[in-house]
Amino acid sequence: MSERESHIAATLVAQAQQGDRRAFDELVRRYRPRIFALALHMTGSASDADDITQETFVKAFAALGQFAGKSEFFTWLYRIALNQCLSARRRSGKMIPTDDTRLQLAVDVDADGDPWRAIDLRRTYRQLIVAFDALPAELKTAVTLVLLQGFSHAECAVIMNCAEGTVSWRIHQARLTLRKQLTGLGAKRTQDSDAELSLADGLLA
Repeated sequence: MSERESHIAATLVAQAQQGDRRAFDELVRRYRPRIFALALHMTGSASDADDITQETFVKAFAALGQFAGKSEFFTWLYRIALNQCLSARRRSGKMIPTDDTRLQLAVDVDADGDPWRAIDLRRTYRQLIVAFDALPAELKTAVTLVLLQGFSHAECAVIMNCAEGTVSWRIHQARLTLRKQLTGLGAKRTQDSDAELSLADGLLA
């Protein structure tokens, strides 16, 4: 987040803490798309992501008086959202269906109107999403925040409440795990080792 954006957020938070509802509404407007994207990456369900996003802002509004400004507002908000995502994942207790919003978005973006390429991509991305959703929660979260939403390792470390080196290890471990699972699923190989994690172009990045 830029220094200007950080300053605007801090001003809006201060106003919202003083009872200015319009200031909080502006915070919702600014951060809702990224919170929704996080929830969609983590759950694979647009309806669940919408519920999680709503609940995140409800909880943030209720706890706004407790926010002391020791960290960036967006990292505090992301922690709330992440907790909601992990709770939803534990409650579901099952694999997210792979014929979901993420799959269609990925194909729409990368097929570029070519129906034959769309068929091929749908098969490959279906396998990729199965492998992605099977990652342990901490690995999936690190991949989502860093590779899909563009956070730095340092920002991710703050959100996940861990060391920056731990984030790097989780990203590395996720790559290894995905490659192993994709090989087992018979997914098509690519020369670019990062292509297997290139969800950012299609999955609501």
